Amino acid sequence: MLRMVLIAAMSYLLGSIPFGYLLVRIFHGEDVRETGSGNIGATNVSRKSPGLGALTLLLDALKGTAAVMLAAHLSSRTNPLNIYQIMALAAFFAVLGHSFPVWLKFRGGKGVATGLGSFLMITPKAVLIAMGVFILVILLFRYVSLGSVVAVGLFPFFALKVSDGDSRTLFLIAATSLLIIARHRENIQRLYAGTENRVGVKRT
Repeated sequence: MLRMVLIAAMSYLLGSIPFGYLLVRIFHGEDVRETGSGNIGATNVSRKSPGLGALTLLLDALKGTAAVMLAAHLSSRTNPLNIYQIMALAAFFAVLGHSFPVWLKFRGGKGVATGLGSFLMITPKAVLIAMGVFILVILLFRYVSLGSVVAVGLFPFFALKVSDGDSRTLFLIAATSLLIIARHRENIQRLYAGTENRVGVKRT
């Protein structure tokens, strides 16, 4: 139990590293939360700098990957039968840390990139399918947020089909997906109202 608590805490702290905030602060001397959507994720950072946005996406994904790999390393010798459960636990807390970072008074991002990096280590086939859905939705409707919500919402079903994880692992995957969707609530409201920004379309 103590090892599980340690893994959860370490995953949260890794996930809470606010790369988007730090990069904009370092290279532009600004607080990214005060522009655009007010988010620290790659999409909002890219509005300030596409290069920094791409770097934020990569780093946010890598911190999720690091959390899961560290959890696997710490638990592989002691409890190998539950390795997927522990990795999924690490993924959940990494996304939680990104969404509610203690360093920024719990005002963080939406967790898509961190979730991507985390679950790529657990169920890569499901991640690839979800990425395909994400791209397809954007091509059809030109909403990044809609692509994210649809892909994340379907992800537990993809994991159910291709993952070797048990019910507890799938529960943690579903909980992580729900957390990410909940972080998109403002986007969902704008989609419903027809005021959400589309890719390649500027509002006048």
